[in-house]
Amino acid sequence: MEENKAAEVIDLRVIIKKIYARRTLFLKVWPIAFVVACIYIFSLPRYYRSSLSLAPEIGGNSMQGTLGSLASSFGLDLGAMETSDAINPMLYPDLMDDNGFVVSLFSIKVKSSDGEIDANYYDYLTKYNKRAWWSAPIGWVKKLFAEKPKKVVGKQENDPYILSKRQDDIANVIRENISINVDKKTAVITISTKAQDALVAKTLADSVKSRLQRFITNYRTNKSRIDEQYYKQLVTEAKQEYVRARQLYGNYADANMDVTLESFRAKQEDLENEMQLKYNTYTTLMAQYQAARAKVQERTPAFTLVKGAAVPIKPAGPKRMLFVLGMLFLATFATIFYILKDDLKRMIMSPKQ
Repeated sequence: MEENKAAEVIDLRVIIKKIYARRTLFLKVWPIAFVVACIYIFSLPRYYRSSLSLAPEIGGNSMQGTLGSLASSFGLDLGAMETSDAINPMLYPDLMDDNGFVVSLFSIKVKSSDGEIDANYYDYLTKYNKRAWWSAPIGWVKKLFAEKPKKVVGKQENDPYILSKRQDDIANVIRENISINVDKKTAVITISTKAQDALVAKTLADSVKSRLQRFITNYRTNKSRIDEQYYKQLVTEAKQEYVRARQLYGNYADANMDVTLESFRAKQEDLENEMQLKYNTYTTLMAQYQAARAKVQERTPAFTLVKGAAVPIKPAGPKRMLFVLGMLFLATFATIFYILKDDLKRMIMSPKQ
């Protein structure tokens, strides 16, 4: 038993001697690993990141007391998360999964920092985005084996839910370049964007913020705006009926000004009462219409910009130096494993007693 334990003990001095004896192998592996790592990492285009934080007004709240205190101890703010809306703020990041929202970003106007590129975001990604040199041959091979897309019968132009293969690929690239996150505790929305140009990254963040604000506002005020349009239509119809009743009353009164018969007076009173009724209906609906307009303003959320998007000064990646160093370390460990492979194999295959 003691002999087996002694045999299983690894002598570091022997291992170091074996590695030192093959030191010339490292002098061959390191330059190759360095060159390959440099060729790979310098072929990848650099990119910039920009982000902003937005705090929207949350509707309907008041989760207080013991339950709220308990939730806050776990990092949750129930007062901020409780809302009368069907769409919880936690669902805002899922907008990037919706083709309708992503396709609306195609038309964003972007301009490069040097002013040489001035196009919409879709054209920027398809025409001006840099790619690694191996992307062209890989794309050519994929086209050879790819099936031809079938035409969709009844496809409407600019339908965001029926996209071509190229449009779908661009939409997926946009999903990788733009992220929306919501803090569970504070409900602060963070929008982060990535682009190969610093100014484009900042422009994307601001544009996504505007579209997200518009989406939230439209959703929060949708019911109130429908009510407003409904009352506006009723007010228009009521005013037209009142004007007709007033004209009818005026014409009848003018035509029978000197008539003293009770039948004419009764008819005039009926017309006057009808006119007054139409007027009362009109004023009541007008009051309701004004209330509906006020409701739209009440439901319109306010947004507080916690942190604005800035034009990044330094690129966010790729981290070229760290990558090259990592590859050199990996090559070093791989070489050591190659030198000691026979010893490792012997240790693994040796029978246990």
